[in-house]
Amino acid sequence: MLTIKISDRDRITPIQSLVTNVLSLLAALGAVGLIFLVCGVNPFFAISKIFMGSFGSMYGFKETVTKAIPLVLIGGGLTLAFRAKFWNIGAEGQLLMGAILGGWVGLAWGDTLPSVVIVPLMFAAGFLGGALCGLVPAFLKIKFAINEVISTLMINYICAEFLTLLIVGPWKGKTRFGFPGTDNLPDNAILGVISGSRIHYATLVLALISVVILTIVVYRSRFGYEVRVIGENPEAGRYAGINFFKTSMLIMLISGGLAGFAGVGEVAGIHHYLGYPASISSGYGFTAIIVAWLAKLNPFYAIVSGLFFAGILVGGDAIQMSLGLPAATVQIVNGTLLVFLIMGDFFMKNKVTIQRRASVES
Repeated sequence: MLTIKISDRDRITPIQSLVTNVLSLLAALGAVGLIFLVCGVNPFFAISKIFMGSFGSMYGFKETVTKAIPLVLIGGGLTLAFRAKFWNIGAEGQLLMGAILGGWVGLAWGDTLPSVVIVPLMFAAGFLGGALCGLVPAFLKIKFAINEVISTLMINYICAEFLTLLIVGPWKGKTRFGFPGTDNLPDNAILGVISGSRIHYATLVLALISVVILTIVVYRSRFGYEVRVIGENPEAGRYAGINFFKTSMLIMLISGGLAGFAGVGEVAGIHHYLGYPASISSGYGFTAIIVAWLAKLNPFYAIVSGLFFAGILVGGDAIQMSLGLPAATVQIVNGTLLVFLIMGDFFMKNKVTIQRRASVES
């Protein structure tokens, strides 16, 4: 009789972690290739088209950087939450709420305040909006033991429907000719971009600074130590006197706030008005979950993993046009990558052995 035994690995080296990530990605690409094959598409051509479309030209690379900005911001914040084993699945809603409050500030005072004032105010409002959507699930979990996966996931729908309500109702713009959406933001509230691209440099700088600060906080501060302890050994954290309520609320304030930053960047840097939720975010809040896992919950590595998945988003657009594949293809690729990354993480942390157990004769 065969039995499966699962035991913890004693020590995981950085090399083992790197090799596991690489093998997981290769296995995932192999699975994606099989999916393309079933669809009647040459898998080697399709996968090469994805990466050539995003990194094979200057235009593609600029678009990749543009889409990497929200992924780095949100992914960096999620690494903090996931380290504490707070499963924040609500970054999409946090992004949208940041876009709503940031856009409201821009529409209300963009004509009367200079750029040096209105832009920081928009980002501050966006951070507040995202943070509020993060604090509510944290409060519910700590005070009432409500599962954060459910509460954060449900808030996504609330924020999306709230935005839809605004753009078809009280905020519907007079210049939209009856179509849903607000009026365009005033010029003072629009973010500057790098010439010849859509890269809004204010948000790009904000994203890079945020992940650097987060990395220092996680590995070089008392708060970072408390986050790691809560995630690795909650009982030890309680014994050490860590205030779970305070730490959890601060974690979600930061994680949600960074997603709110991303929402402001998308509205003020790309679209310049508030429209339907799907037009503001290309599912960044969900893709950033995979970004955080690929980064091994290291905020600084979110820069690399954010670029990688932004490349898949841009390359996915390329294969839609050249191969005629549906838009859902990108989500299939992302979902497959996440499954294999989680599997790789499991096998890296656990040793699985199959043993033959002698049957006992009566």
